[in-house]
Amino acid sequence: MYDKLWMIPFFPLLGSVINGLLGKKIKNEKVIGGIGTLAMICSFALSCTYFFQLLGDSVKTHEQVIASWMTVGSLQVDWGFLLDPLSALMLMIVTGVGSLIHLYSIGYMHGEEGFYRYFSYLNLFAFSMLMLVLGNNALVMFVGWEGVGLCSYLLIGYYFHKKSAGDAAKKAFVVNRIGDFGFLVGLFTLYWTLGTNHGVWTVNFLELGENAHLLGTGSVVITVVTLCFFLGATGKSAQIPLYTWLPDAMEGPTPVSALIHAATMVTAGVYMIGRMNPLFAMAPDTMMVIAIIGASTALFAASIGLAQNDIKRVLAYSTVSQLGYMFLAMGVGAFTAGVFHLMTHAFFKACLFLGSGSVIHAMHHAYHKAHLHDDPQDMRNMGGLRKKMPITFITFLVSTIAISGIPGFSGFFSKDEILWWSFGSTRGHWVLWVMGAIAAGMTAFYMFRLVFMTFFGEQKTDARAKDAIHESPLVITLPLMILGVLAVVGGFVGIPHVIGNLFGHIPNYLENFLAPVFEHSQTVHNISAHGTAATEFSLMAVSVAIAVMGIFLAFVMYLKKPELPGKFVGTFNGLWKAVYNKWYVDEIYDALFVNPTKKLGTFLWKGFDVQVVFVNPTKKLGTFLWKGFDVQVVDGIVNGVGKLVNVFSNTLRFTQTGFSHNYAMTMVLGVVVMLAFYVFK
Repeated sequence: MYDKLWMIPFFPLLGSVINGLLGKKIKNEKVIGGIGTLAMICSFALSCTYFFQLLGDSVKTHEQVIASWMTVGSLQVDWGFLLDPLSALMLMIVTGVGSLIHLYSIGYMHGEEGFYRYFSYLNLFAFSMLMLVLGNNALVMFVGWEGVGLCSYLLIGYYFHKKSAGDAAKKAFVVNRIGDFGFLVGLFTLYWTLGTNHGVWTVNFLELGENAHLLGTGSVVITVVTLCFFLGATGKSAQIPLYTWLPDAMEGPTPVSALIHAATMVTAGVYMIGRMNPLFAMAPDTMMVIAIIGASTALFAASIGLAQNDIKRVLAYSTVSQLGYMFLAMGVGAFTAGVFHLMTHAFFKACLFLGSGSVIHAMHHAYHKAHLHDDPQDMRNMGGLRKKMPITFITFLVSTIAISGIPGFSGFFSKDEILWWSFGSTRGHWVLWVMGAIAAGMTAFYMFRLVFMTFFGEQKTDARAKDAIHESPLVITLPLMILGVLAVVGGFVGIPHVIGNLFGHIPNYLENFLAPVFEHSQTVHNISAHGTAATEFSLMAVSVAIAVMGIFLAFVMYLKKPELPGKFVGTFNGLWKAVYNKWYVDEIYDALFVNPTKKLGTFLWKGFDVQVVFVNPTKKLGTFLWKGFDVQVVDGIVNGVGKLVNVFSNTLRFTQTGFSHNYAMTMVLGVVVMLAFYVFK
């Protein structure tokens, strides 16, 4: 019934191989882009088939073993896939949003050098994420986990001729290795503890969930294991302290940013915690750490977004902040709400990034036509684009309303569900709600600041480029329209109970769908949100009011009184500089970690490593090999053979003189020798 699961990741892998090996010979962009996009569409179609099949199936968990991978002692690891409501939903998000991003890329990347390479990497990225999502055990997940890390390095550094792109790719790769180390330590500790103490040698997710209780709720082991896994999640999903790689990932092409930020890599940490929820539910201390880190990241990243002028960097810090909301949800036990926000965020954030790409695409071509060298990503060079790019503007606006948490749009349902659980959960706290609500207000402010600076007011583009700006082609705007619709309606599958009860008891479809994955852990460990409907509505009203205040403040500062931001900067210059420079976190990391590591590496290389370990011993060894072995032995043998041949040749050449009397004399001497031998025998 579900025996074709392996084909879901196979299609993008096949597309990656075809474009990677043959793309340079194919050359035709439409064919290359068509292969990559068709591969994703095929995966999406099969994912849809299995998703709806699972909806009507009474059994909600299915495993498919493809092949045996390794057998080590009592450990048997298979290449296996797991389909349940959580992985089925993730498949829909990854393949659905991924297909739209692939389609968009055909238009956006037109004319780029290495077009085939881009689509090969993009397909490989999707394949890796699908392996991560489908894996039925932690090792298969880790293959996908490392795969998305590799592909992020390749795609962030796509413009490898730019130093900034190469540096950003290396930064992403190195920072993620820190998190990956935590993931492995957690896995090894879990495996070894269950095996040695309880005889359970497994890395299979279902078996781990069934035997997690053996470790003991709140025990030191379960706390250490889950903290290590969470360290891995902070790397992949860009949480404090390992978030710094994600804003720099903007060096890659804009569709790459959309894929990383919306549907694939950054959601891996959230998904991993959801997949291992039986373990995390047993570690209340770890969950509190996750909630605090999530809320802090949401607030901290939102503050940085207030002062950025690069349109993609604003969205990048927005992603870090929204991921903080997802981890806040996971930390207070709102697993469904966290996955819900992951889904709605995929819709509106993909639309926002692709919308920013549409703007950048138009600005870049206008500047190129006018022979200008202004930054096409700087919002201070924009303004008034809503009339020039109406489709981009409308889709961008509805996605901005969604991320701001305005009622009726997708982000409202998922964000307020998280805030409610933060306040009312048995593992929540009112301080977490306050942090989340303030972050929501900041989000509304900086996102509408972006909209007002980009699409409203006077057009600030150089006069020579104004007339060249126009709406993007259909291959770019079609994905925007689809994602814009999803940003509006995507939240209605998870209407909170308190709202659903007002309209004839509308069920929370998403909660019911995901219940087989999360409900048991929540029930066993008494994780739930308590409070009256009046309290929930009151908190909802306050959070919406805070968001509306943020929008109104942005309206006043950037439309009604555009001189106010300048006055604010002049009055609070020190604060503005700190926010603009991202609170100097990168500089602090450089001073504490990067530069000392570089100096130590330089010393070990030039001072100790090269001189002591390599140079001096190598010199001595080289001298011996040269004068001792090479000259005396090798050259001696070669020269000795030559001299020996010379001696023999000088002697034997007298036997071939060319005179007949010499040959006759030789024959006589030979006869004499033979007679003498015969006589004296």
